[in-house]
Amino acid sequence: MSALADLREQICMFARALHGRGLTHGSTGNISARTPDGGLLVTPTGSSFLTLDPARLSLFDAGMTLVDGDKPTKEMPLHRAFYDTRGASGAIVHLHSAHSVALSMMPDVDEDDFLPHLTPYPIMKLGRVKLLPYFMPGDAAIGDAIRGLAGKRSAVMLANHGPVVAGKDLEAAVYAIEELEASAQLAMMTRGLNPRALSEENVARLVEKFDVDWGA
Repeated sequence: MSALADLREQICMFARALHGRGLTHGSTGNISARTPDGGLLVTPTGSSFLTLDPARLSLFDAGMTLVDGDKPTKEMPLHRAFYDTRGASGAIVHLHSAHSVALSMMPDVDEDDFLPHLTPYPIMKLGRVKLLPYFMPGDAAIGDAIRGLAGKRSAVMLANHGPVVAGKDLEAAVYAIEELEASAQLAMMTRGLNPRALSEENVARLVEKFDVDWGA
């Protein structure tokens, strides 16, 4: 199997896994990944993560011209923005996962540090997650907002919409967005209960030990 064919299968496999865990539903969510020649494979618009066809994924060449497959997701602006500002990114995952969306609607969430510091792994895998304002799905302004971060964040939360995570490869991006959703679920479960969070010293040691890109 060629590297491109293998990547097609991986995208569909991870998409089915995310759907099976209830982290996306209907035709929501989208995935993109760098191809060996510098192009992109992208999930098509209106497609379900449960029934993706590897042969119908949207294929872009290195010049970002669609050369094969179905019409891509309308969220291409956010994908392009991450690739343009975080050159080492090998994949982007965007979901409409329920707990992270619920947390984004809470009035007292820290826009600059969306996830409360309850467990170490979100810090290690995501750094600080930026909460961006609400934009209409597919709006090019989402891409502009991500570009405005100048590549300093690997993950953003679109208010009332869903998380977006960039990773060095597809596996890393999927694992990181799963961690984001699990952390948001913990935050919602413990909301108002005054849970014992990690201390600032705990967080600082994690950032140093695991060389976390903490962002500005």
